[in-house]
Amino acid sequence: MENQATRNRPARRREERWARLHGRLVIAAVAGCAVLGAALMLLPAERTVTRAPAPAPGAQALTAVAAGVPAALPDLAALIDEREAHLRRHPEDAESWAVLGTAYVEQGRRTADTAFYAKAEDSLRMSLKVRRSAPALGALATLANARRDFRTARTWGEEARQLEPKRWTTYPALIDAYTGLGDYKAARGALERLTRLRSGPAVRARAAAVYRDRGWREDAAAQLADAAAGAEAPAERAAYLEGAGQLAWERGDREDALRHFQEAVRIDPDQRAAQAGQGRALAALGRTTEALNAYRMALAKQPLPQYALELGELYEWLGLGQAARVQYDLLRATVERAAAGGADEQLVLGQFEADHGDPAAAVGRLRAEWRRQPGIAVADALGWALHRAGQDREALRYARIATDKAHGGGVRSALYAFHLGMTERELKQYAPARRHLQEALRINPYFSPVRVRAAREALAALGDVPDEPARG
Repeated sequence: MENQATRNRPARRREERWARLHGRLVIAAVAGCAVLGAALMLLPAERTVTRAPAPAPGAQALTAVAAGVPAALPDLAALIDEREAHLRRHPEDAESWAVLGTAYVEQGRRTADTAFYAKAEDSLRMSLKVRRSAPALGALATLANARRDFRTARTWGEEARQLEPKRWTTYPALIDAYTGLGDYKAARGALERLTRLRSGPAVRARAAAVYRDRGWREDAAAQLADAAAGAEAPAERAAYLEGAGQLAWERGDREDALRHFQEAVRIDPDQRAAQAGQGRALAALGRTTEALNAYRMALAKQPLPQYALELGELYEWLGLGQAARVQYDLLRATVERAAAGGADEQLVLGQFEADHGDPAAAVGRLRAEWRRQPGIAVADALGWALHRAGQDREALRYARIATDKAHGGGVRSALYAFHLGMTERELKQYAPARRHLQEALRINPYFSPVRVRAAREALAALGDVPDEPARG
């Protein structure tokens, strides 16, 4: 037995050594798992955590509305539904009434449905009834601008500024109001105040509009390019690209304008101003079928009288008189609907009447418009209506206001130069007429198919005339 036990002793020692080794391996494995777990916890978060979901559509629109920048139409609809539901439960929430009213204004502007303007006014006045605030007052100024009631916009905007002088979102509405009233000095002052309070894409876009009105087209283009590059939301970026396309169009760069308009529509398919811009650029490029389709698409979703006028004139230039008359009837109907919603579209109606209807009626409409809001666009339209009505001496006065840089008419417009030149020609002021007609074609050789042809014919008839010093 002893010999047997002696013989089994080495085997037992091997089993004990193996048990101790196995225990160490288990401990090491557990420790290794702990180290691995700690290491995994220390890995960069992006490897293990997915990206946060995008904000809800209503939240995106709320951010845009609060910043006074364009919002996507579906997001606006979501925000409106959300605020309407909230206000049914909490009718004393002044801030939500102001947000809802501002959203209605943007919805009306983007769709050309002036019924939203009445809803906006009701909501904003309800906000003021609960508590007087700069956001509601500023939104009422924006609403008045959308309706082309610039005097009322100035009143609301100045009251909002008095209440909260450092609230930057008030100043864009004031700039629009001052511009509509022809007070370009006040518009520049409001821009200076705005740029001291705020920077960023929205402010750059606003600066671009003021620079464009002063004739600083290159500066305006640079500001819009920076605004588009810095914009975060697609609808906002698309709006700035549309503005850049319009500047390119005004300088006669058809291809660049079309690229900007197409990119704007690609980013935001509801960007109807860019679709109408495509119509202009495509017509100038001779792609008339595409131009007609672009205008039709814009009008289907944003039936503005300006688009109907442009499409009608394109049809007329193509010799499609019946189709043109359909658009002119649509123009009249949209002006009437706008008036029912408190919006003033007498400027476009006067422009239409001067060229395609009753010039004397156009003069009456535009005189009244000039008394209400004496901006540069109204001066040009009234001057042209007077010319078409045979009152050229008075017409010349307004045509010069529209193009007089010393008094605010610094915008480089081929149409304005054409109107001035044609009026001078009728008054036998041949040298300045020739100079201004050449200027119109130099600014934008494609500004209007019908008017470009008229300008070329007038220049050919004038021939070589002695030059005269420009009048001061």
